Amino acid sequence: MKIYTKTGDKGTTALIGGTRVAKSHLRIEAYGTVDELNSYIGLVRDQEVNAARLDILKEIQDRLFTIGALLATDPEKSKMKTPDLHEEDVTLLEQEIDLMTADVPPLRAFVLPGGHQSVSFCHVARCVCRRAERLAISLQEVAAVAEGELVVKYLNRLSDYLFALCRKMTQELGAEEVVWKPRI
Repeated sequence: MKIYTKTGDKGTTALIGGTRVAKSHLRIEAYGTVDELNSYIGLVRDQEVNAARLDILKEIQDRLFTIGALLATDPEKSKMKTPDLHEEDVTLLEQEIDLMTADVPPLRAFVLPGGHQSVSFCHVARCVCRRAERLAISLQEVAAVAEGELVVKYLNRLSDYLFALCRKMTQELGAEEVVWKPRI
């Protein structure tokens, strides 16, 4: 089987269910951004500081494939069973956030992204996650999205997880956490 199909050469692609839409369609933008996020999570996972977190990061990547499939499905046309998302997936992120935040100093101000290249990669992932969340919300406002509310909730919690991970990585790497001091 060849990697190229030529079916998208005119700027359209098929959703799960067979509906063809423009590659600029909001649904494509939403699941494409989730795919971008998944790649950034892979980059974060590959950082040596996250060796102890490989399993949770792989789990997150798996859930992002599930979310991508949900966003890529035309619920009105598809009879195909898609992977499912569960409330327990959100709970797992919350538990991980609680573990990480228990070990870092309380946050009393905004922090500037950066401090170490590994932490910066994680901040980029956090920002892409927020964009994916906004797109999922926008899509849900105009079209049916399978498990849409849970998708949004998961992405919201994932961005919180990534922020907590940035702080934890900063601590473990002995990097400086730079507090934003607004010029007034």
